[in-house]
Amino acid sequence: MSAESSPSPPGAPSVRATPREPLLSLRGISKSFGAVAALTDVALDVAAGEVVALVGDNGAGKSTLVKVLSGVHRPDAGTVRFDGRAVTVPSPGAAQRLGIATVFQDLALCENLNVVENLFLGREMRRLRLDEVAMEVRSRALLGELSAKIPSVRTPVAALSGGQRQTVAIARSLLGDPKVIILDEPTAALGVAQTAEVLRLIERLRERGLGILMVSHDMADVRAVADTVAVLRLGRNNGVFDAVGTTAADLVAAITGATDDLVVRRPGRSRGGSAAGTAEATREGEAS
Repeated sequence: MSAESSPSPPGAPSVRATPREPLLSLRGISKSFGAVAALTDVALDVAAGEVVALVGDNGAGKSTLVKVLSGVHRPDAGTVRFDGRAVTVPSPGAAQRLGIATVFQDLALCENLNVVENLFLGREMRRLRLDEVAMEVRSRALLGELSAKIPSVRTPVAALSGGQRQTVAIARSLLGDPKVIILDEPTAALGVAQTAEVLRLIERLRERGLGILMVSHDMADVRAVADTVAVLRLGRNNGVFDAVGTTAADLVAAITGATDDLVVRRPGRSRGGSAAGTAEATREGEAS
C-alpha cells in the first residue's frame, strides 16, 4: 500500500511513506447515514501493480467504502486522488470513466446469455449492425490474455462454474481499460479449485500493472495473493499490514479490536510460488 506520510491524531493509525505516488489515494473519507457513522476519517492507498486486501468484520464499513469508490455513495467529507489528481466520483459512470472498475459479489451476469453476450452487454460493437465476429474475436483475445479456463465463448453463463463466472465478470470490467479494479468477495462460496483459479487470475491482473482492491473475509486467500492488508474496524482504519510478514492472529486481532495499536510490517516480499499454493499452505498451517 503506497502512501505519503500525513499527520495523524494520537492513537490513530499512521500511513507508511514510500517514494511513489499511488494510483488511488483516499484521505479523511467520512460517510454517515442519519445518526450512523459508516466511515470516519478513512485513508487508503492502492498503487499500480499492487493487491490491497480490505478486511474487517461485518459492519466495519467495507461495503460503504467500495460504494464510495464506485460512485454509488458520495462521501460527506474527505478527498479522493486518482492518477495524481483530485477527483470526485458522483456516479458509477464517472468511476468507470476515471478508470475504476468494480466487480460486485453478485457479479450481475445474465445466466441465459453466453460469455460474449455478457462481456459486451450494454457496450455492443456495431457497424451497421451488431458485429458478432469482432465481439467474439475480442472476447477470445481477452480471455486468452487472462489464461481463462472457459470451454467456449459461446457457452451460456448458466453452464459455467463459480470460478469461471467470476472470470467472465472480471474480464467484462477490463473492456473499459481500467487502472484500478475493485473485487468484492471474489472467492466467496467457491470451492478449493475454483478459488485457486480466481487467485491466479488476480495475480495476472497485478502483472498487467493494475491496482487491485480486494474485499475478503478469507484470511488464507488474503495472505496468499495480497501485498498489503488494510483493516477497517467500526468505520475507521485499524491497521496496515504486510500480507507475508503478518500472522492470521495479527489480522484477527486488528479486525476484532483485540489490540488498539497499529501494526505496520513490510519486510521484503518474495514473489516466488503461486497464490493457490500459498493459500493451501496457509490453510494447512491454520488447521494444524
